[in-house]
Amino acid sequence: MDFDFSFFLFVATIVTGVIWGGYLLFLKSQERVFDEANEPLAVEYARSFFPVVLIVLLLRSFLAEPFRIPSASMMPTLLIGDFILVNKFTYGIRLPVINTKIVEMNEPARGDIVVFRYPKDPTVDYIKRVIGLPGDKITYDDKKLTVNGQAVSYKSFGFYQGIGQGVDMTGAEQLLENLTGVEHNILIRHGVSSAEGSYVVPEGQYFVMGDNRDNSNDGRYWGFVPEENLVGKAFFIWMSWDWQDKGVGLSRIGTVLK
Repeated sequence: MDFDFSFFLFVATIVTGVIWGGYLLFLKSQERVFDEANEPLAVEYARSFFPVVLIVLLLRSFLAEPFRIPSASMMPTLLIGDFILVNKFTYGIRLPVINTKIVEMNEPARGDIVVFRYPKDPTVDYIKRVIGLPGDKITYDDKKLTVNGQAVSYKSFGFYQGIGQGVDMTGAEQLLENLTGVEHNILIRHGVSSAEGSYVVPEGQYFVMGDNRDNSNDGRYWGFVPEENLVGKAFFIWMSWDWQDKGVGLSRIGTVLK
């Protein structure tokens, strides 16, 4: 069991619910009427916080969860300081804390931007793009992808101009990658080496890469993402803040991710 924010939110919900519910049961057993003016301080806090933490727990567990992008690995799609929402039910509904799937729904598609628990340290959340599905053979060579023997096509948009905390990526080449029908932008840096090779995706697992191909700790280095590690699909930028640029990035708010 991972002791992350969801765990402490779950504990807070249980504790406040037990205190408040236990007090109401006590009053009923004593045939006393609830009097807000005379309730103990602990019960007052529990009554106030229980609905809030319960709603937050349900929203985060079953609908959408917010995340902040801390690194440049998904540039230019996601910038450092972007705040995103992640759909928690698109790949199935899981119970909070224990992450047991109780409702089967969709499976990840090639090109999806996914948040997952890092296989080498499940307490850490990563975000990457799905490149390989179960059974796929993926080859990355000379900064180009091949999927099941089909070469992925690219269109250059010239050199990238980074801003704020991403200014170090200025001069990288920006490409439109057509990942077997799913188009998105990537960055590559000529003259900078990164891991290459061929990878056969096992059943029940996925191969992921960052859009910033030469600046991403992804499946090329540590392997595959088990299905049970998936957290959800990133779909929306609701805020962007870069203290090294202009603060709030108004132009990025409301961006639908693809």
